[in-house]
Amino acid sequence: MRKLFLSLGLSVGVACGAQAQHAVWAAKVVEVSSQKAEGKEAFSPEKVLGEPNAQPLGQISNEAWIPKKEGNNESIEVKFVKSLIAKQVTVVENFNPGSITKIELIDTRGERHQVYENKNPGPIPETFRSLQVTFPAATYRTIGVAVTMNTAKVNGVNQIDAIGIADVVETMVKKEFQGQPAAVSFDSSMVSLGPNVNSKYVDTHPVISPDGRTLFFARQEHPQNVGGTNDPQDVWYSTLANAKTKAFSPAKNIGAPINNAEGNGVASVSTDGNAAVLISLYKPDGSFDRQGASLSKRTRTGWTLPVKMEIDDFYNNDKENIDFFLGTSGKVLLMAVERNDTKGEQDLYVSFLNEDGSTWSKPRNLGGAINSKKADFAPFLAADGKTLYFASEGHGGYGKSDIFYSKRLDDTWTNWTAPRNLGSSINSPDFDAYFTLSAAGDEAFLVSSRNGISNSRDIFRINLTPQFKPEVVTLVRGQVLDASTKKPVMAVIHYENLLTGEEIGVAETNPVDGSYTIVLPSGVQYGYRAEAKDYLAESDNLDVVDRDKYSEVNQDLFLVPFAVGQTIKLNNIFFTQSKYYLRENSFPELLRLVKIMKEYPALEIKLEGHTDNQGDPQLNVKLSQDRVNEVKKFMVGKGISSTRITTEGMGGANPIASNDQEETRKLNRRVEFRITKK
Repeated sequence: MRKLFLSLGLSVGVACGAQAQHAVWAAKVVEVSSQKAEGKEAFSPEKVLGEPNAQPLGQISNEAWIPKKEGNNESIEVKFVKSLIAKQVTVVENFNPGSITKIELIDTRGERHQVYENKNPGPIPETFRSLQVTFPAATYRTIGVAVTMNTAKVNGVNQIDAIGIADVVETMVKKEFQGQPAAVSFDSSMVSLGPNVNSKYVDTHPVISPDGRTLFFARQEHPQNVGGTNDPQDVWYSTLANAKTKAFSPAKNIGAPINNAEGNGVASVSTDGNAAVLISLYKPDGSFDRQGASLSKRTRTGWTLPVKMEIDDFYNNDKENIDFFLGTSGKVLLMAVERNDTKGEQDLYVSFLNEDGSTWSKPRNLGGAINSKKADFAPFLAADGKTLYFASEGHGGYGKSDIFYSKRLDDTWTNWTAPRNLGSSINSPDFDAYFTLSAAGDEAFLVSSRNGISNSRDIFRINLTPQFKPEVVTLVRGQVLDASTKKPVMAVIHYENLLTGEEIGVAETNPVDGSYTIVLPSGVQYGYRAEAKDYLAESDNLDVVDRDKYSEVNQDLFLVPFAVGQTIKLNNIFFTQSKYYLRENSFPELLRLVKIMKEYPALEIKLEGHTDNQGDPQLNVKLSQDRVNEVKKFMVGKGISSTRITTEGMGGANPIASNDQEETRKLNRRVEFRITKK
């Protein structure tokens, strides 16, 4: 009968002195079910080759293989440099052990011999395991081993460090792998933000603005809090003082009305920095209720009194803990609460902005891939709208809570990739949470208890490795200006997918200078515009379909006074090259014009077509006339009387930019409409 020894926990045996000539470790990967990386890269299958080397044990290591977790039957087959009449096989599971279901020895003729089976795989309450299977001497010589895993049964990352065989039964693992794991070695790029941000008090819950210029955070029991040292927590902020050195200015208390004598905290800020989601409800009578979220907006004189965010069927069974996060689109609200369908202590949920633009849908649980049987909290959704970072006490890791990473796979918001621990560069044996990063996605800010000032919780910055970065986005900023006076205008920015017409997000301008900031994930052609009372918008567009690097674009938006004689450029009207056929990405712009005509039944307009000066002038006039006729045809087809629309093709007679080079020449190819009657 086969005898099975499991070496569990942190006590690993010692190799005997003469054993080196009787034990061999894998020398070649023959086949693997899934491959996160190739060759010598971190986590590649080749990391199982050779002796165990993924120290410290029980922590994710670059020196161990991670399967992709794409199915229930992950496997790896290895080969040795020489064959043995084996008496044991050892598999070192470096992280999250318990998923191995089958081990087969492969003899020199290629036949397989099963020596281990586990029909009920699952998590083992240890940080690592050296799985040692022993058996009577075989009648064949072993040249290879195949290991099969059911990774779906063990949440989080699974790692295998080494696979070996021996013709003795003594433990193969070397002496230096005994005892406690080595001390955690943190990434050198992880640095404290220093005394301008961190104090001898607890500094926690950082929130960086998408442009990376303003850091909001909470400070507990500080003498300068609104309620003094008896004040549980106030919101503070610091601005980027030096982009090269990445130094922040001395932190300031944000003051009333956001701060009061209760526990105050910013959950997130809007892309433009003009709105802040705050944990708790600020009641008109001055009382405070932690069971909800409030929204404060920036004005010319400061921040408004936070107003309750109305969420359908909102309740939280956890009376102490709650988190929120507003996505950069302004249309998605994440939260960490405990509800009747919660899987653990806290689960992550999502609500969506309703069509009324002010209320939110019933919270939807993000599902079993994200939520564990313990607390899952501190959600942060990257600017790409897909990459989720969150803290968890239930997915395994290095300490009480670790930070994890997952990708949204579809629009159900319940289908996610298996959460991945961000590793020992970010997570420590202590408390790690409240992860935030700017739109650029290069640097992250987080809270940790490690080596802070006076050993309190402090805020750190770290460079993200490529594997944990979100997808590429483009940050667009500018001002909204009156087209006639060039003065700033307070407005709402709308941006949409030009192909589908779907509105992706909304933002508001800064009330002081009319500036705006929006973030556009790559892969889409966008249209965006400003809207304000008594103005008509001149839309703009940006094609980021093929952008593969973070970029920033400066683009002012113009609003035209709604008055007779005013001309508005329709920048988001597109035609087939040198033809008059409308392209589909023109429809959102045209439908808005139709809507305006229906809202103002007395409104009459003149459509004017323009080209550059290239080619035959007469043909250019005809082309421009054909194009505005096509626009009119579309509008009439949507119910607008033809008598309200006149057209004229101008050709290249009225340029608005130089025709000397294509970059400016393309501005002359345009459709405009002039208000002739209001």
